[in-house]
Amino acid sequence: MELHNLKPKKGSTHKRKRIARGEGSRGGTATRGNKGAQARAGYSAKRGFEGGQMPLHKRVPKYGFKNVHRVEFHGINLDTIQEVAAAAGVKVVNRDFFVMHGLASKRANIKVLSRGADKFNAALEITADAFSAAAKTAIEGQKGKALITERKVKKAE
Repeated sequence: MELHNLKPKKGSTHKRKRIARGEGSRGGTATRGNKGAQARAGYSAKRGFEGGQMPLHKRVPKYGFKNVHRVEFHGINLDTIQEVAAAAGVKVVNRDFFVMHGLASKRANIKVLSRGADKFNAALEITADAFSAAAKTAIEGQKGKALITERKVKKAE
């Protein structure tokens, strides 16, 4: 056996149907039916076109709206902050701290929330994009500081 006499195994290949090559081989309409845009070359229906029937995206009712001015925050609770800060042995908690300990991503808008405020007993200086009223009260009640960042808070995309 040599390269010049190799052939595919019998039955493994099929002859291509030669459409529109004369009356003997599905000539006439070439399997495209009769007349109309779909029988012509270059035809392509618009996305979602259903042959003139009202398309699905218009049949289904719409409701609600998306507020373009919404600002989305990533919430971090006081009990979590206290636990992680105690383990790390720090008194200043900021964005870099949250990112380093996997509590938030670099680009997230961070809001400190008040879960665990009743048990919060660390005098921490916390810097975030926003604070809930109860969280701010709890932090300042323990002689800590709740500082809001100077950076511009980004809108949700």
